[in-house]
Amino acid sequence: MATGKRFKTLSIALTAAMALSLTACGNSNNNEGNTSSSSASPSSGSTSGGDSGKKVTITFQNIYPDPTTPNYKMVRQLVSQYEKEHPNIHIELDTLNTDQQKVKLKTQAASKEIPDITMVNPAAQMKPFVDAGLLAPLNDVIDKGGLKDTYQAGLLDYYSFNGNVYALPDGNNIEVVFYNKDLFQQAGISAPPTTFDEFLQDVKTLKSKGITPLAIGEKDSWTGSFLFMNILLRTNGGPGFLKDVVDGKKTFNDPAFVEAVDRFQDLVQAGAFPDGATSIDANAGGNIFKSGKAAMWIIGTWETGAIDASSVAGKVGAFQFPTVDGKGDPNEFMLAPGSAFAISANSEHLQETKDFLNYFTLNLPKTQFDLKNAVGIGQKVDGDLKAAGYSDLAITVAGLFNQVKGGDLSFDNTMNPATSQVHLSSIQNLFVQKVDSAQVAKEHQSAYESNK
Repeated sequence: MATGKRFKTLSIALTAAMALSLTACGNSNNNEGNTSSSSASPSSGSTSGGDSGKKVTITFQNIYPDPTTPNYKMVRQLVSQYEKEHPNIHIELDTLNTDQQKVKLKTQAASKEIPDITMVNPAAQMKPFVDAGLLAPLNDVIDKGGLKDTYQAGLLDYYSFNGNVYALPDGNNIEVVFYNKDLFQQAGISAPPTTFDEFLQDVKTLKSKGITPLAIGEKDSWTGSFLFMNILLRTNGGPGFLKDVVDGKKTFNDPAFVEAVDRFQDLVQAGAFPDGATSIDANAGGNIFKSGKAAMWIIGTWETGAIDASSVAGKVGAFQFPTVDGKGDPNEFMLAPGSAFAISANSEHLQETKDFLNYFTLNLPKTQFDLKNAVGIGQKVDGDLKAAGYSDLAITVAGLFNQVKGGDLSFDNTMNPATSQVHLSSIQNLFVQKVDSAQVAKEHQSAYESNK
């Protein structure tokens, strides 16, 4: 869980007059052999201490598959620039959606053949990779060129074990409800909901007008879990439910958890989600909203730039997840320290890969800022959003960061992988059939007790 102190720092970094640390200078399913060119020219940031001049290919597994998004463009822009400056280095992109990448990485890890650069999630999700000795410590990478100081205070702690940093995050986000103002107006909804009952009524109203209320792609099961955790954060009266379970103070049979399951099922039974949601992956689910076919999308603020780059740009607002049955504080959020870049400890080109990642991350903030995608990145950014032409949505989201009082990490970033898998499957199942909430709670508790 992030502390209020850290989010105070974060808010400073993301106000309309953002702090752009220019010491740092600056989300298809396809494998790609090379990268696109770019007209932008990020500063070099660092030189290649391990660049011996020999021909080297570095594999870079990433989770930015949508060509319409700033993140897709950011990766190709930086890779292209690096290859121009280092003609002996070829960066081979392996681009997958999030769940596909997780599955592939697990398979690769089992044979100890993970890519030179891959992506991991913080805390509990990345610990098994560290414990297995698969990831290289990156202390020397962050010490080079002032890179360490570009990260928001405390953020690297989520990616550190035994005094070593093992991954460099791409973001530090909160989860909000994005909504299409035109579709709200079309349905006769005058203002965003502040309570779950209002939220549920809006869902029913939108549904009655033939509008999909909530976009989601639940084939990638983390999406439903993320939404569910918002409800649990409220029914629990604040953050810390999972920690209380781990500390033995609560069990999954607690009324807060059972109530969260009930309220989540209220959404499903009201027809909140697209038909066949469990057959739609996360990217396709997001595109339902970004193409103007759904009224709301509950997702991390990392999508702000992608929304602004889509056909609904200018029509979208954002609000906090509402209170549930009078419980919870809207300024407590689901927190999402980002997926992060990690290097294989067994990389054949370890030094060259470290040099590239140092360059990539040093230049990432400015590149994201120029692509109008700096809201929610994990590094300090200095600049004036309004003067730089950022949207009203981006400025609104940046303002929400200023209100963060704390919150919870996602279920699978907190619990052990085996319990998390049972949770993800259980929540996914709620999309296709109504289940006794007490039974859902019992399944969770049983999984936890079997795997703690």
